[in-house]
Amino acid sequence: MNSTRRSLLFSFAEKYTSLLLATAASMLVARMLTPADIGIYAIGAVLAGLAQVLRDFGVGQYVVAARELTREHLRAALAVSLTAGWSLAALIALGSDALAGFYGVPALRPVLLLLALNFALVPFTALTLAWLRRTLNWRAVFCINTAHALTQCLVSVALAMHGYGSTGLAMATLCAGLAGLLASLFFRPRSLPWLPRWRGMRAVLRFGAYATGGNIIDEAGVAAPELIIGRLLGSAEVALFGKAQSLLNLFAHGIGSAVSPVLLPLFAAEARQGGDLRLCYLKTVRYMTALSWPFFCLLGILALPVLRLLYGPQWDAAAPLIRLMCWSSALYSMFSMARYLFIASGQVREQARLDVWAVLLRIIALLPAAMIGLEWVACAVVFGFLARSWLIWRCLHRLHGVSAGALLQSVVQSALLAAFCAVPGLAAVLTLQGAAWQLMGGGLAALAAWIAGILLLRHPLADELMRLLSRLRPREAKENL
Repeated sequence: MNSTRRSLLFSFAEKYTSLLLATAASMLVARMLTPADIGIYAIGAVLAGLAQVLRDFGVGQYVVAARELTREHLRAALAVSLTAGWSLAALIALGSDALAGFYGVPALRPVLLLLALNFALVPFTALTLAWLRRTLNWRAVFCINTAHALTQCLVSVALAMHGYGSTGLAMATLCAGLAGLLASLFFRPRSLPWLPRWRGMRAVLRFGAYATGGNIIDEAGVAAPELIIGRLLGSAEVALFGKAQSLLNLFAHGIGSAVSPVLLPLFAAEARQGGDLRLCYLKTVRYMTALSWPFFCLLGILALPVLRLLYGPQWDAAAPLIRLMCWSSALYSMFSMARYLFIASGQVREQARLDVWAVLLRIIALLPAAMIGLEWVACAVVFGFLARSWLIWRCLHRLHGVSAGALLQSVVQSALLAAFCAVPGLAAVLTLQGAAWQLMGGGLAALAAWIAGILLLRHPLADELMRLLSRLRPREAKENL
């Protein structure tokens, strides 16, 4: 358990550092560039993100989850990563003209070319990061990803100040990839191979086919709103939706992305030892929703002051989108960890099949919604989350015996915590003037209510909080006790 806490500590430190740097850069860039400039980069980043899933081809998950991993397995994994990454980089570069023409945005071409060049740098860094996660060397992962995030923050702000627009944001991504590669060389263990080997690729490809198929379909579902909005409504609307999505993703980036790298090794170890994956998952749900439900509840209440304080009043139109999507994001947080459970237990095919159905339903809802307006797109996203949550629960129930009653029992305290946090949030919006005061007053009061709630309800997080506070006390105070 101590190793798990230590892993989570470094993972949270890494993700919060990256999140703070990204948020700082986003706040500054949003005031320097127009929504159209940011929207152009967003379209390019989404397109590159789809290719990014194919580029990895499940290699990272294979390295983490494989029961046995020899040097030959690693060379085969590197071969798959290099082949997929460099092939996709070439395809993006060759297709940049056609994609720019499809969206009617000539400035999209240099953005795609720079993002394609970044693909050539990624495979070696990706293999190192996967190995470090498998061996739970989170300190090294923290250093590599912090170097990447810091470089992207500094370069994007500097280039935006000099008027480089969307191209500057893509150049910052390329510089960040180079910084991550250089940092990974310092922590790269000698046992990792530099040369690929084509023999043995079949095992990696077999695993990667299902893992990547599910990932690319899932990524397509995530990217679909912005791609469809960009084609039917325009780049400014893409930026508005992207700002709403970025605030909703604060939980995923700040909590989910810190926990998920630890969850896959944790579930995989539990599966190898023959442990009870059902109880392990329910415990994870209990912890995660105690954080996510209060967060999304408060974000829905404080959406407008958060937008004004972070990005300025020109982004007010994103507030209704946030309010619509908050509650479905909270519901989905009960099921977002299931992917790692299915992969760790060898049910990659089931995960891929689930992704196909979920994304199809989401796209079917998005296409007509984008012809009407952004709020209807948000409603379609809500429908997509509801459908996906139901599909995941069916798989959890069938494969691991997770009943609806057990899930509901695990989130009762989370619902109460969300209610505790909603009261001060509403009070701040109704009584305080100014976005800064509303956010500061509502946020601090909600935090106090959340801490009081986990103590009063005797939530398992209370023990972790007390353990953390005991470590923060001065040594003299501990001795006096």
